[in-house]
Amino acid sequence: MQTIQVGEFKAEFSSILERVQNFGEKYVIEYGKKHKKVAMLVPYEEEKKQRVFGIHEGRCHVPDNFDDENDAINEMFYGAKI
Repeated sequence: MQTIQVGEFKAEFSSILERVQNFGEKYVIEYGKKHKKVAMLVPYEEEKKQRVFGIHEGRCHVPDNFDDENDAINEMFYGAKI
């Protein structure tokens, strides 16, 4: 990541955009005599496709006794019945 002053950024705007686009470079833009960091220029990434809720509906079955306690499993985890 490179740091660049606003004046230099304005003067070389097109070439900086080319480097961001072609090489994925990132820039922190500084402003003023105290070099206050005010912005960051990073490569644009397309938004990822949203996942659709319920896409596998009807493809699996959860048994009615899914949440029932099992003494053997409880004994393995806790060492005794709860």
